[in-house]
Formats: sequence, C-alpha cells, structure tokens
Amino acid sequence: MKSRRLFPMLVILPLLLVMSTGHSVQAAKQSYKRTVVDYQIPDVTLINQNGETVPLVGYLTADQPILLEFIFATCTTICPILSVGFTNLQRKLGAEAAGVRLVSVSIDPEYDTPPIMKKYLERYNAKPGWDFLTGTEEDIFKVMKAFDAYVPDKMAHMPLTFMRSPKDGKWVRIYGLIGGKTMMKEYLALAR
Repeated sequence: MKSRRLFPMLVILPLLLVMSTGHSVQAAKQSYKRTVVDYQIPDVTLINQNGETVPLVGYLTADQPILLEFIFATCTTICPILSVGFTNLQRKLGAEAAGVRLVSVSIDPEYDTPPIMKKYLERYNAKPGWDFLTGTEEDIFKVMKAFDAYVPDKMAHMPLTFMRSPKDGKWVRIYGLIGGKTMMKEYLALAR
C-alpha cells in the first residue's frame, strides 16, 4: 500500500525539480543589472600585493580593458564567486589575458596586507595582469564612493563588477553575480 502512495510522489517530484530548475535558469539569465557610467577616479595611491605603490588615476585609465571588483580576503560569500569569475576570464582569454587589467580592491584594508593579498591571488591561480590593491581606510573609502559602491560595513558589500572600455573610458557597472559566459560576453562587447 505504501509503495502505491510513493509512486505518484516519485513521478511528481522530478517534474517539480525540472520545472523549478528551468525557472531558476531563466531567473539567473536576468539576475544582473547593467549600466554604463562615467566615473571620476580619485587621486589616491594604493599598494598592490607585492608592496608596490599604485597611483590609481593612471592605473585605472590605461589604454586597455580594465575590470574591477571590491572584495576582501576573508570573505566567504560573494568575493570568492567574483574572484572565480576573474580566474575563469583569464583562463578563457589565454594569451589575450596579458592585455587585460584585472583589479581587486580590498574593502578590509586593516586585514588585507600585501602578503595576505598575495596568498589570496595564489589561491585563485591569478596570472600576471591581476592585482589586489589596498591602502588607508580613508583612500579605500574614497575609491568605493567614487564607484558608488561604498558600504560602511564590509559584510554588506554588493556583488559588483566594473568594466572599463579603452575606446571611450566609460565603465560598465554590473550589479549581480554573473557566470563565465556572461562575463565573457560583456568583456567581448567592451574590448572590441
């Protein structure tokens, strides 16, 4: 008798899973917001994972595609996903990755020191062209505010990826977590 009651559930449950998965895939395809913005880069000097100073204005206005994200090394929520996106983009671009500047800016400058940032990049198999930057709390706040990404508590940070076009200097602001195909599509639209 129990097996007769279980049979409909065994048929219905997979159907529900398929239907909900299809809906989730559709929702994921539309889960980010894309805007084009003209940001003013603040005149600050940050420090990369090798302890080298980086004047931000010149660094973020170079004549090459630039992708930027705000993360912190101890994050266990959206930062690893954003960083995997950079890893996958470098891998997919192959030799072309050398012409793309990837920039992770720490939103936890008290903890994220050059040695910690270097280990973080090693964990994500970062190739040359991907830098992790930190600085004083005041300078980091200036950068976050310039990109309309400021949050007073790092735990409330947003899933943002910024892409700068070398053609016109405008930034594409992507709000939401995007997959590898979408990131590549956005990058190709930007770079070509």
